[in-house]
Amino acid sequence: MRALSVPAPGQPPEISDLPAPSVADGTVLVKVRAAGFNALDNALAVGVMSEVMPHQYPLVLGRDAAGVVEAVGEGVDHVKPGDEVFGHILLVPPIQAGTVAEYAVLPAAAVAAKPSAVDFVTAAALPLAGAAALGAVDGIDPQPGQTVLVIGAGGGVGSYAVQLIAARGATVIATAAADDADRLKALGAATVVDYTTGSVADQVRAARPDGIDAIIDLVSYAADSLPLDLLVKGGKVASTLGAADEQTLAALGLTGTNVMAAPTREVIAPLAQQVADGTLTVDVTTTLPLARAAEGLATLASGAARGKIVVTFDN
Repeated sequence: MRALSVPAPGQPPEISDLPAPSVADGTVLVKVRAAGFNALDNALAVGVMSEVMPHQYPLVLGRDAAGVVEAVGEGVDHVKPGDEVFGHILLVPPIQAGTVAEYAVLPAAAVAAKPSAVDFVTAAALPLAGAAALGAVDGIDPQPGQTVLVIGAGGGVGSYAVQLIAARGATVIATAAADDADRLKALGAATVVDYTTGSVADQVRAARPDGIDAIIDLVSYAADSLPLDLLVKGGKVASTLGAADEQTLAALGLTGTNVMAAPTREVIAPLAQQVADGTLTVDVTTTLPLARAAEGLATLASGAARGKIVVTFDN
């Protein structure tokens, strides 16, 4: 099968011919029609996590996919061969299997039936980013009338977070580049702060001098990078990169949570139904054929990604 893989540690990803994977107990073999990229894929490609989790090579990139079930392993009874599905390869060691390939084996726990109203490209862009956004939004539990700042709203997770917050009746202030403003406002942001023109904190403070109720931060790795002084007492923080330090927040009368996305079928199936119902938009901004998949990784690495990037297959 053709796949985007890292042949050995330190080598760049390439399109290669690899043996197709085999189904095992508790797994689903999928003929992939589309695979979604996430920032995690770049980390795996360059071996950032190799000291935490063992990697095996050649390492196939991609964690999200949508396609048609080819076979199911023992104990799998919620999908069958021929079903259209989508899902995620959970991050468990050893890291080797991926979804940017003509065939992928996914754990049954992270495979859900694809609603007929949702196409393969859309479904492939949903699992990890959608689950991360939902975890972050649940972490701050926005209430009607509150104001939430989403830092790094221009990417895939941000595009979902903006919508999920707005759907709960809260006002969204999103940080992004100027050319993302119209797109994010269409997704539900009330205000878009251009982080390239000056201090985000100053711009938000000018717009909300009485303070804001919560922050979802998608770009910071440490609490001292967060504009915590914007929050009212009792304000909440959710971080996808571990920046919500409990002691720092508690000293300021704040609370927070570090989000670990869990794209299991119990999480992703309801999100897909929202997409099918038209209440959640999957913001795919770039689709690429497998031959150009490495370009998608390069876009993510450059920080220029907007919305979701999906690789398509003609198999």
